[in-house]
Amino acid sequence: MKKLLSLPPNLVNCFHDVTGHDRSEWFCTNDPIGHKLGSGGGSTWLLEACYAESSDGKSFDEWLASDRRLLLHAGGQSRRLPAYAPSGKVLTPVPVFRWERGQRLSQNLLSLQIPLYDKIMSCAPDNMHTMIVSGDVYIRATQPLQPIPEADVVCYGLWLGPEIAKDHGVFVSRRETPSVLECMMQKPSVKTLGELLKDHFYLTDIGVWLLSDRAVKLLMQRSKRNGERINYDLYSEFGCSLGTDPSVKDDELNSLSVAVLPLPGGEFYHFGTSHEILSSTLAIQNLVNDQREIMHHSLKPHPAMFVQNACVGTAITERNQNLWIENSYVPSSWTLAHENIITGVPENNWTISLQPGQCVDIVPAGEDEYIVRPYGYDDKFRGDLHDLSVTFLGRPFAEWAAERNIDIDTIDGNADLQSARIFPACADVNDAGLVLRWMLSEPELKEGAEIWSESRRLSADDISAEADLMRLQQQRDLLRAANWQALARNYEHSVFYQVDLDDAARDFAKFNIPQPDAISDNAPLLTRIHDSMFRSELARISGNEYQKNEDKAFALLRDGLTQQVLTEKQSPRMSVYGDQIVWGRSPVRIDIAGGWTDTPPYCLMEGGSVVNLAIELNGQPPLQTYVRPCKEPHIVLRSIDLGAIEEVTTYEQLADYHHVGSPFSIPKAALALAGFVPAYCAEKFGSLESQLKAFGCGIELTLLSAIPAGSGLGTSSMLASTVLGALNDFCGLAWDKNEIGHRTLVLEQLLTTGGGWQDQFGGILQGVKLLQTGRGFDQCPTVRWLPSDLFTQPEYTPCHLLYYTGITRTAKNILAEIVRRMFLNQSDELTRLREMKQHSLDMYETIQRADFNKMGMLVRKTWLQNQAIDSGTNPESVRRITELIDDLCLGYKLAGAGGGGYLYMVAKDPDAAARIKQILNSNRPNANARFVDMSLSTKGLQVSRS
Repeated sequence: MKKLLSLPPNLVNCFHDVTGHDRSEWFCTNDPIGHKLGSGGGSTWLLEACYAESSDGKSFDEWLASDRRLLLHAGGQSRRLPAYAPSGKVLTPVPVFRWERGQRLSQNLLSLQIPLYDKIMSCAPDNMHTMIVSGDVYIRATQPLQPIPEADVVCYGLWLGPEIAKDHGVFVSRRETPSVLECMMQKPSVKTLGELLKDHFYLTDIGVWLLSDRAVKLLMQRSKRNGERINYDLYSEFGCSLGTDPSVKDDELNSLSVAVLPLPGGEFYHFGTSHEILSSTLAIQNLVNDQREIMHHSLKPHPAMFVQNACVGTAITERNQNLWIENSYVPSSWTLAHENIITGVPENNWTISLQPGQCVDIVPAGEDEYIVRPYGYDDKFRGDLHDLSVTFLGRPFAEWAAERNIDIDTIDGNADLQSARIFPACADVNDAGLVLRWMLSEPELKEGAEIWSESRRLSADDISAEADLMRLQQQRDLLRAANWQALARNYEHSVFYQVDLDDAARDFAKFNIPQPDAISDNAPLLTRIHDSMFRSELARISGNEYQKNEDKAFALLRDGLTQQVLTEKQSPRMSVYGDQIVWGRSPVRIDIAGGWTDTPPYCLMEGGSVVNLAIELNGQPPLQTYVRPCKEPHIVLRSIDLGAIEEVTTYEQLADYHHVGSPFSIPKAALALAGFVPAYCAEKFGSLESQLKAFGCGIELTLLSAIPAGSGLGTSSMLASTVLGALNDFCGLAWDKNEIGHRTLVLEQLLTTGGGWQDQFGGILQGVKLLQTGRGFDQCPTVRWLPSDLFTQPEYTPCHLLYYTGITRTAKNILAEIVRRMFLNQSDELTRLREMKQHSLDMYETIQRADFNKMGMLVRKTWLQNQAIDSGTNPESVRRITELIDDLCLGYKLAGAGGGGYLYMVAKDPDAAARIKQILNSNRPNANARFVDMSLSTKGLQVSRS
């Protein structure tokens, strides 16, 4: 989605340099100087300006339909938020949320806004290519988005009370048709809203509008008169012309179809004023008060205090509430009060005593100038300077000027505080400090008065036009670099290990920040894991040896997952007759939603959620294990499918299970967990031979895997569970299915292959189910079984197809890179995993409702999500197969991590399934490719005796 931004003119010139955003994705311009276009006219100007730059020879209609675009209005004078007027409110830095993981220390309002808009636009119907939003709000949707209907205009709103709605636009609809707009009202009275409720609903407009191409072209037509641009408002004029009974009569606009949608779980935070950057930030921080969800222990004396990108030496106490310090040096010689906003202050030794409600903004200009702008917390920068209601620094401007012997009539632009040239541009930091004291509270300070009178003076508008935004950003970057060191040192009370550590490592490298000191071995295990991977990533970016710390992170994870098992040592005893055989057999699994969310460390941090199926192939459980006693005190391991055999006579041989790909790594590790190596055994023996004699027999263990390696069906995990299940029965260990699943997770950690829990639980437990875990190292899933009708009813069974592609891919290499990003709290990765987690709940609800078509489409979405996690999931060789049958499928995905193995397809109907078989049988990609019959397992893992 292309982003089109309307920005203050000065920001347009350096937006890409300040933000680092790609010019091909982000277009920005400003409204023409001296012309008020309104939100409708401004949208037209923005589209036309972008078209002029990027049309590539297309007509406007072709260009409009060729891509999706977000139009974000973030220009304006910012009279009520002076602190961020020069750089634009949309770039207002926003502190990391205390309850959130994976945010960036450099985040701003723009970076927080975009993900929701991206998500909405991805759900929009094909006829909609344009979204218009406001730049000074942060909107959250805490629930999944509903389907977006096809219409010419779709508007989102919130259910808000009349005391708030009266100050905004509202969408009115009849109770019988709540999604159809009847009319739009601008700032209706509380009385009017009360009368509406008899037979209407109303939603408060939050400024998120989607427009069809037809609606866009009509908006553009209304934004001009006789070919000239006019001031045309999207909300009060265009909006009030929409609906079934609009207040503005315009036949063409009245004919547009309009849908209004409540934003699910919607939250709306305004950042348009000095009050609101504090109140909105505080409200967001307090969204979560459950102490178990808050990842750091704040030492702030009052919650309404926000310090970021700053070096603060002065004492901050509980009386300094409503305090905002950003991109500033505030040394110990400063004294603060409350309702103070401090931005842009360079390094200084000034002696400043701020009174309640006094704010300071220092703005760099040119090569070395500093523009000094004090103002009041409640100042609105509007109105005639002679008017006693016009305040400056919290008092009438006329009083402030008289106290300093300033003749208002001699001030350029004195008609309005916004255009009054009263802010001096100082040549050095010392002068800036003197004149600041004079302007704030020391009118008798001669040096300050002289500097003010002799300096070049600018208005608020001039400051925005002349500010050197690169100098401003450079100071912010340097202060953030210093903050990184402080946050790392104070990690026990800071957000350091909950932020995006990939982003942090890049900042450390970019600004040559020294590596943090080693953290305590007593720190929480997950903190130590994050720390090791952060150090590895920092070394990797810097071109240094990084493997040692990466290995340490994985080793710590293994320790956490295996610790409980190590403390619960086993006492295996022969529990069968001498001529009995224990037979274990298991299905395999296909995950259809939520795969990857079961993988540590993500599931340890946020819990996992997966929907999967236990399936049999060609009418049989494809994984089987046989365990029988033998007279010799040794262990014999056999693999029928691999044609391999190994005799184990020593503990050393049995403990040698770390070789991935070895035919007997899994049974060796399983025997170890069953208590046949000293580390896991409750008793002490001098040798394996003596332990087996005490056990009562030797052991012959035979494996059969009727599936090729790299199938993606969870083969290795399920084979491990089958072996553990058979040994559990053979050795009388009394493990239930949950314990077998948990020990499989541990077994994979012992093999250093890693992996999650859904593979084994997907096969151990029968049928179709939603598996969920909470945070923490105890990953035992809660199971919610689902009805099997969509898989077993005659009209649906033929539609589920399983095709072996003949292409394999080892999951370990895929897993290591994805897990590495989890360790680093990588922002995009966590976002995708959270979406996958929610997607599993959508799949659960869909299967509950027996909606076959939607279930198939959700399988398609799962496949897209897997590719977003790892682009290698869908190699060209697989893409060639799916292109042949795409139009015949509701959805399809490769089983497991992807890249090869089995392709699961949900055909649109039985006829489509027959056609798919015909096409792929006629176009086999290799000699091994084939269809395999699949059926839902009704029993899961089974263990029986002869």
